[in-house]
Amino acid sequence: MIANANQMKNGTEKTAKGNGAAATAAIQARVERVGWERIYADLDAQGWAIAPKLLTHAEADAVSDLYHRDDGFRSHVIMGRHGFGRGEYKYFSYPLPPIIQALRVATYPHLVPVANKWHERMSKDVRFPASHAAFLDRCHKAGQVRPTPLLLEYAPDDYNCLHRDLYGEHVFPIQIAILLDQPGEDFEGGEFVMTEQRPRMQTRAMVLPLKKGDAAIFAVNSRPMKGVRGDYQVKLNHGVSKLYSGKRHTVGVIFHDAT
Repeated sequence: MIANANQMKNGTEKTAKGNGAAATAAIQARVERVGWERIYADLDAQGWAIAPKLLTHAEADAVSDLYHRDDGFRSHVIMGRHGFGRGEYKYFSYPLPPIIQALRVATYPHLVPVANKWHERMSKDVRFPASHAAFLDRCHKAGQVRPTPLLLEYAPDDYNCLHRDLYGEHVFPIQIAILLDQPGEDFEGGEFVMTEQRPRMQTRAMVLPLKKGDAAIFAVNSRPMKGVRGDYQVKLNHGVSKLYSGKRHTVGVIFHDAT
């Protein structure tokens, strides 16, 4: 039994951290099968979209199991110490686990057209290069060299206050969060929540219906909205409501690095 348990643990760690070529190929193939036209339409309409089953359950388990390892992370944040909520998270260090690296590299080119379109509509001068490597080079030349992908863990009564993940001058306007546990089975509560503030209007709240392995693709800070006199900007925040029971893990894939 002990041998079998160790084999299972080693296999889980290998899925997340090792066998990089196989992990990268699997993620790339799955990303290509995403219905990107629907994603684009949802992002334009509401500032968020869901890509179902972007990670398999085995991949989700492998990533969440990394949380209790000592290596592979650059920092550990206890939310309550900073007024961020309750719960904790860790920022990955470079080199990223193959699954996380593959997600960053494979999804970025599909989001660049939306990012550039949004900036054009919001009258922002910045445009984004076609490859993530080129964008990271821009970040690093500006002193944004710390990796931002992170792994979050919530226990009962934990929550994450509404916020925006802005880490420096260079900000890619879209990011991804993937739920790694199954609602109703692994935990209760803990909904992924977004709010949208339109000029001279009350704030709108949105709850994203995520299941294990689903990816929320959403605006980091602002997005354009068509009005009667042209486009205008709306601001968005995201967070997590209070967890009532169980454990909840999420991996955040942010495309810009931090100062």
